[in-house]
Amino acid sequence: MRQTKIEDFLELEEHNKELEQRVKEEVFKNREKDKLMFQQAKLASMGEMLGNISHQWRQPLMEISSIFLPIEAKLNMDIPLDNKEVLDSIEKLNDITKYMSNTIDDFKNFFLKDKEKIHFEILEQINSTVNIISSSLKVHDIKLDIIIQKNTVMLGYKNEYSQVLINIINNARDILVQRKIQNPKIKITITENKNDIITKIEDNAGGIKITPIEKVFDPFFTYEKINGSGIGLFMSKLIIENNMNGKLEVSNNKEGAIFTVIIPKS
Repeated sequence: MRQTKIEDFLELEEHNKELEQRVKEEVFKNREKDKLMFQQAKLASMGEMLGNISHQWRQPLMEISSIFLPIEAKLNMDIPLDNKEVLDSIEKLNDITKYMSNTIDDFKNFFLKDKEKIHFEILEQINSTVNIISSSLKVHDIKLDIIIQKNTVMLGYKNEYSQVLINIINNARDILVQRKIQNPKIKITITENKNDIITKIEDNAGGIKITPIEKVFDPFFTYEKINGSGIGLFMSKLIIENNMNGKLEVSNNKEGAIFTVIIPKS
């Protein structure tokens, strides 16, 4: 009888080891899948960024052209150039090229990998984020409102925080355009309480029309969005909840969707 119990115990122990090994293998597989998802999402973001750069630079390039055209016309027609006119043109060109250089810095910083959590000002990061996407919103006459209760300091990965904002805003932009919303708008609101910093991104696109609404965070879910990868919101949730110990929630109000990013202060 005693021998049988020992054999049963050893058999159970062997099963436990096998189960533990299988759990480890599945955890490893899931981590590899997450890495692949992040890589795919990063490539999708790069495509979005290239589109944003083209929008961002189109206007200043047109301004440069408009500065050179009258100077070239006068030279071709042997009309004397006024020194003040030339100096004014040079000053304008300097301002434009400085703006374009700053834009490149914003894009370059966006793709830098955050090595560790740092303290950063919310307002500075919001401005950097808006500078990346503002032109693509202007193309579609989408109004962007930013309300910041306090320029608080957040502890986290600042580029990943920006990436989440860009993912959500780009998603809202696409739905606003697709649904042909009159007077389209997106509102970003930053507030805080005793424990958390709260970022809300709202739109007036009519809301998310699926049940349960949380399905928008499922990988490869592309409801209504044309040519979408379906991993932007999924990745955003992973970034906030796994990398920054926060929460990413979604809901609807009378006008549209609300995405709420909650980051703990400590």
